Amino acid sequence: MKVAHVTTVGVSLYGLLINQMRSLREEGYEIVAISSPSSFAPAIEAVGFRHIAVPITRNITPVADLISLWRLWRVMRRERFAIVHTHTPKAGLLGQLAARLAGVPLVVNTVHGFYLHSGMNPVARRIYLLLEKLAATCSDRILSQNAEDIEIAVRERVCRREKIKFLGNGIDLTQFNPDAISAENVERLRAELRLRSSAPVVGFVGRLAAKRKGFADFLAAAQEISVRVPDCQFLVVGESDRGKADAMEASAAGAHGIAERCAFAGQRDYSELPAFYKLMNVLVLPSIFEGLPRAVMEASAMGVPAVVTDVKGNREAVLDGYNGLIVPLGDLRALAAAVVRLLTDKELAAQMGVKGRAMALERFDEQAVFAIVKSEYRRLLSQKCRLPARTCSQAT
Repeated sequence: MKVAHVTTVGVSLYGLLINQMRSLREEGYEIVAISSPSSFAPAIEAVGFRHIAVPITRNITPVADLISLWRLWRVMRRERFAIVHTHTPKAGLLGQLAARLAGVPLVVNTVHGFYLHSGMNPVARRIYLLLEKLAATCSDRILSQNAEDIEIAVRERVCRREKIKFLGNGIDLTQFNPDAISAENVERLRAELRLRSSAPVVGFVGRLAAKRKGFADFLAAAQEISVRVPDCQFLVVGESDRGKADAMEASAAGAHGIAERCAFAGQRDYSELPAFYKLMNVLVLPSIFEGLPRAVMEASAMGVPAVVTDVKGNREAVLDGYNGLIVPLGDLRALAAAVVRLLTDKELAAQMGVKGRAMALERFDEQAVFAIVKSEYRRLLSQKCRLPARTCSQAT
């Protein structure tokens, strides 16, 4: 049975979904990956998945979007997928529309966080919700990474409650295990990054996006943290969110006078990330919204407390005072103070690290996510096969 997983960019397929696709393949599904042309395509194919390149922009581009829709439709007509499973906003809209137009029997969408936040322009909000409602009419099932987005979907009439289900999010807990990273590897990485052995390290993992991921606030808070904890250093793992209006470069650290304190590691393979977390004393994620943030789950699994903004997604990954601290969105003083608290109260930070690891083991296991996806596939296929034989044969 052939299943397409569709994302806007290839890094999402490789970084977020590759293990899920592997798990589905083990269940007997033939998995095909679809995204814009990507430097990650060879890595995806090296794992054994065919990658089909369809250009999809990340911004609203009506003409280009219509061309992408047509190209997706052609691929789906040719490939005759039983299931199309979409991810990320633009791929969710265009991929689901193309699947319905192509007559794909089953269409599933995972919501990795509705693009809604408190500072959003009201007109943009209405347009976004309209597009989500349009996409939802194509869905047989919507899977949400956090519980708050389910309530938003129902309240804003994106879909009926029975169409959307809580999925959660997870990581490979065998990979993100502090006991699996040797001290020698950590010290070697520390030397490579030129981080002083005795210096506390504040980490940021994600796209360098000023607003979406709060990287501008991270740098501004880092300036204050540097004054209060003079020996601290900052480790940034990720690359500029190029193609987006709020993309930032590493050079922005210079404007805050902290360039010499920052180590920019760039985009790294996910297999490398556990060692980076092992270097950190605290992770900071001042984003404006999330699905269920992988960086926080990864940090918790590695025993690293997190300081996050009080927004949807973050509130489900961090329990305030348990595995980290939650601060008001946009409050730079509170953000800096929370980080300083964890850097100076080492006993509190250690306790949160232990609790974070326990929380990850209980809530953030990717195998639980895979089980839900497989269960939904089986349920939907079973329902489809109660329909006339011609439809059932399409799905199988």
